[in-house]
Amino acid sequence: MSAALLEARALRVSVEGQDILKGVDLRVERGETHAIMGPNGSGKSTLAYVLAGKEGYEVTGGEVLFEGRDLLGMEVEERARAGVFLGFQYPTAIDGVSVMAFLKAAVNAQREARGEGALDAVSFLREARAVAGELGVGEEMLRRYVNLGFSGGEKKRAEILQMRLLAPRLAVLDETDSGLDVDALKTVASGIEGLRSAERGLVLITHYQRLLSLVRPDRVHVMVSGVIRDSGGPELALQVEESGYASFL
Repeated sequence: MSAALLEARALRVSVEGQDILKGVDLRVERGETHAIMGPNGSGKSTLAYVLAGKEGYEVTGGEVLFEGRDLLGMEVEERARAGVFLGFQYPTAIDGVSVMAFLKAAVNAQREARGEGALDAVSFLREARAVAGELGVGEEMLRRYVNLGFSGGEKKRAEILQMRLLAPRLAVLDETDSGLDVDALKTVASGIEGLRSAERGLVLITHYQRLLSLVRPDRVHVMVSGVIRDSGGPELALQVEESGYASFL
């Protein structure tokens, strides 16, 4: 049996001495899309940050394997080069760096890590424009500084554009649907669907069913108080939408 794309086993994490994750088990196979739902403070974002290697999170137990390798033993840059992508709920602004320059540097860093040659400016521009057009990202937005003065919808479109161009092996999206109107949500969902393949895995962290009605997950997990209380198919998300989290508390 081949190793799963991602496998967390009895993962325990604390922040400033407070236990946040209290034994999380999660297995994501290649080609699968998983959704993690739960109330505020349940540990969903903590799980995302730990997978990406964000500082300030202390792993106190368990392990996480990425394609059979010790993910927690990798530096942040090493995880990114290996194909792990985190979409933040609140993307950071980078003054003085254009969206196009940022994307070109990120894509070429990935290509070089895989032993491929860097794309020249013309080749990259052609590829970026094609994907940007699908996501409603215009030329003017590509010239702006990363997330500086962007609306919520623009930030999420720019992040999905980055994800599509990087084509990660594993994409973890932390509340990508937060603050989006209906049209922006449909555009973002279409961008997520465009990444699906038999070799990739997606983990969607969300409060609501509305994203999952557009990006249908294979598995849904409900996280409460730092543990996964229940797992099932898409119907579990509908149960949460109808009844809330009270039955899982």
